[in-house]
Parts: sequence; C-alpha cells; structure tokens
Amino acid sequence: MLGKLARQHDPNVLVGFDHADDAGVYQLGPDQALVQTVDFFTPIVDDPYTFGQIAATNSLSDIYAMGGKPLTALALVCFPEKADLEILEHILAGGLSKMVEAGCTIIGGHSIRDDETKFGYSVTGLIDPQRVLKNGGAQPGDKLLLTKALGTGVISTAIKKGVAKQGWIDAAVKSMTTLNKSAAEVVTIGHVGTGASPVQAERNSAANDQRPKTNDGCPVHALTDITGFGLIGHLREMILASENVSAALIANRVPLLEGALDCVRAGHIPGGLKTNREFAECTVEYDSGVPEDLKTIFFDPQTAGGLLISVAAEHSAALKMALASAGVPCVRIGEILSKQDHLIRVAT
Repeated sequence: MLGKLARQHDPNVLVGFDHADDAGVYQLGPDQALVQTVDFFTPIVDDPYTFGQIAATNSLSDIYAMGGKPLTALALVCFPEKADLEILEHILAGGLSKMVEAGCTIIGGHSIRDDETKFGYSVTGLIDPQRVLKNGGAQPGDKLLLTKALGTGVISTAIKKGVAKQGWIDAAVKSMTTLNKSAAEVVTIGHVGTGASPVQAERNSAANDQRPKTNDGCPVHALTDITGFGLIGHLREMILASENVSAALIANRVPLLEGALDCVRAGHIPGGLKTNREFAECTVEYDSGVPEDLKTIFFDPQTAGGLLISVAAEHSAALKMALASAGVPCVRIGEILSKQDHLIRVAT
C-alpha cells in the first residue's frame, strides 16, 4: 500500500521502506542517526509476564538487526475494557524487564480499549550513519550464519491448540525472550576479522581504532533478523536488496527448535506460514530429497527470531568464534552465490 502513496524525498533518510529493511534510519549529523521501528501483536503464550517479555524482545530486535543501540521505547497497548487490569500490569512488567536488560528506557506510550489484547513497542535507537548494516549488500562467496533456531510459529500454534509439550514451550519461550543484543554487539564492535572477544575488541577500538568509517571495509555485508516472513521470506528480501546474487541453503544445517517438525507433521500450521509459502516459494528451487516438513518450516513466521548474517567467507570462522565466546549459538546454513535462475536453492 505504501507504494501507492506519494513518495517523500528527504536527504536525511538513509534507510526507508524501499527494500523492506528492518528499521528506518534518519541522519541527525555526520556521526549520529536515529534508527526507529515499531511492532506489536496478540498474545502467543498464556502467561502475561512472558508475553510482555516476548513482545519487548521482538520490538527491540529490529534495532539490533540494523547494528543500532536501543535508546527509548513507547508502549503500544490494546486491552479489553472489562478484563482484569492485573493481567495488563504483568504484561507491562514483563516488557519492562527486557527493556531494562537492553538498556532501553520506556518514556511513555498509548493505550486503547480493544476486544483483543495487543502489545508491543515503538523503539528508537542511535547508530553511526556510516556503519548502518542493511539487509542488502550480500556478495558472492559470503557465508550465511543464523543465530537462533526456527519453529516459534508452529509451536505457538500448538500452544494455542493446547497440544504443545512442555519441552517445546520451554525451548520456544527461551528463544523468544533472548535478546539479539549480544549477537549484534559482536557483529558491530567485535572485530570479527581478528577473532577478538567483544570486550577485548572494544578496548582495542578505544586504544587504536583502525577500522574504516564505512561499511565497505566491514566483513559483514548484510544483516537482518528472521521474523514474520520466515527464513525464506527474509532471505528473499536480502537477495533482492543486494545486487546480482542468489543464495544456497543447506537444509539439514538449519537449526530447529525441539518439537518444530512434530508440529508441522501434526498440522499445527499458522496462517502466516501458508501466506509466506504462497508468496515466496516461487523463488525457491529444491534439490530432490529435501523433506516436505523441512520445506514447510523454512516459511514459518518467527517471533523474536535470530540474526541472519551475510559475512565474507574469510571472516566467517572468526565471527562464529566471537559469537560463541559471547554465548550466542551460531550455525552456517548456506552461502551467497552469483545470480542464478532461482533466487534461492535449497540443497540436502
């Protein structure tokens, strides 16, 4: 719909909605820009405190996916008029706990009466305008790294149906309440080319910063988070936002949450997964032998999913090591290719 509206032209807009990037970036000065995003949704777990944590984690994720640092947040609340306000208090408390963990200050918000509960945040962060990490810029030869397992969509659907096993719920909740903060810090200040830890890298940077003030010299060429459009949908956006490239995924390397394939096989398929698949599967070529349940899970809409990183091949091992040192699981799931007939090829 935005494409039908008159286009605004502002030279300070460094990242808009042209390439479906994760957040907008607006330049304030030579060394400072705002990075802004908004996200809210209906409950996907029963516990209100946990729902608040998930909503906050999800809202913060797009700031991290641009390489930014969250600064302030405004709460967005839709809540039934006759519902117990103690539930809302727990939702807000859960969200606050994650904002505190992120070092992001809640400075207000807005609420309306609604028959269905909805909650989330508008988040504003800061970023160096010359170090913005967009979802475009992937180059042939890059390795694709993923920092969280897939499956929150199908498991959330099983939760709503009351058939999810506790182990599945626990794994999904842990994933959805884990901030992408540590992963983003490694990517943005970790000097992945040297294999230094984030802490040591920051000390090195303060002592003698040899990094070029441009992303042209950064080994991470593209960055996004996996959320509502699923792995294939967000990888598709990365490919389209880059120039003359395609991607290859290795199906059996993609990490999956406990119970994710069980949910697919049992038919616990969210509507968003079906929509994602109908829209994006035309861009995918599968090798024979890729199981149908794996094909399905690649379109699963994620909540507070992991970072998808396109990094220069010679730096991928160092980045994986730096992420591991920061306690962030990371798996190489594929690579960027020169442009092929299909945008995405999924191999066994």
